[in-house]
Order: sequence, then structure tokens, then C-alpha cells
Amino acid sequence: MTGSTMRCCRRLAELFQALALAAMLALAPVAQAAEIDLRGIQISPAEDGGLVLATDLAFDFSPRLEEAVGKGLTLHFVAEFELTRPRWYWFDERVIQIRQTWRLTYHALTRQYRLSTGALHQSFSSLDEALRSLSRIRNWQIAERDRLAPGETFDAGLRVRLDTSQLPKPFQVEALSNKDWILSSDWKRWSFTVPRVPAPVAPVMTTGEEAK
Repeated sequence: MTGSTMRCCRRLAELFQALALAAMLALAPVAQAAEIDLRGIQISPAEDGGLVLATDLAFDFSPRLEEAVGKGLTLHFVAEFELTRPRWYWFDERVIQIRQTWRLTYHALTRQYRLSTGALHQSFSSLDEALRSLSRIRNWQIAERDRLAPGETFDAGLRVRLDTSQLPKPFQVEALSNKDWILSSDWKRWSFTVPRVPAPVAPVMTTGEEAK
């Protein structure tokens, strides 16, 4: 058998293997995501003049996730928010696209759960306490001062999910077919109008104060 024939046979074998793998993936059951319910979404002016978002999350934390955290695996939860300006003459303009990540870990030496976002850390004596804190998003700054014009209307969108792409590779593979690893909300979309902040009212002096 010549070298070119052998190379051709190897390529055919690799092609058959790729087709077989694709067929297996196509027939494999797709894991259905457990739902995170977003409740009471509020966007309000911040003290510094920007905008902050608050919402409550309702979800079931599966025993598989609880076991994984207890064994030292870090879970990353991501909130994604966006504001778009509708335009009838062209594609909608994405004005704001922002995300925030929370890391949930367990420290065996201290027997405490830690919830971290950026440089901020909170420790909890139980998983339930950590999850209660995670389920209450408060004072998340989504827009800086003077970024948006008061009275302007946008399409807002919010989603919260467990980021399985941050898992170690073996767990990413498991998450493809195991619904216990999939935890996500749908995109929640609504129309949002930037509130008008009333100008501060100057104090009214009484007659006695004017005489002083």
C-alpha cells in the first residue's frame, strides 16, 4: 500500500469518527435550564447622579451545585444588563452593555462560604445565608452621571445566570447534558424612561433668620 493510499484511509477514518461524534451530540438529550426568576426590578437615581439597579432572584440551588461548592469548586454568577435606543431607520443602538460577576466559594479551613464581587468579600457561616445574599442585588451602578438624558426612553434588558464557561473543562462537558449545572433566567426586557431628578429646593428663611 502506497503512502498516499494510507493517508487517504486515515482521512476517511477521521471523517467517519467526526460524523459519528456529531450524530451522538445531535441525539443526546439537551439539558433544560433551571429558571432564575427576576422579581421587582427597579432602576433609580443614585446619590452621585448615576443610575443603580436592584432586583430579587428566586431559584432552586440543586444538590449537585451544593456538593460542588462544598468540595471547593468556585461558581461564577453573572448579571448582564443592557440599554438600547430604538431607531426606525437603522439597527437599534446599544447605549449600555454591562455585566457583574459574583464568585461563590467554600473555605474548608474556616468552614465559611464566601461571596465575592470585584474587591468586595462577604463571609457566611452557611450556604443558605450566602445564597440569600446572592439573591438580593442592590445598588448595582449601571450608568454614570450625565451618561443618559432625563426623559429619554430606552429598551432595557436583564439576565442572570450561572456561568458554566468558568467551570473546569470536565464540568463544562458534564453541564452539556446534566441540567443540575444549568441555572439561568431568560432575558427580561421592558421599556425604561430615564427619571427626571428634581432640582434641590433652597431653604426658605423666616423673618427672624433674615434679621440675624
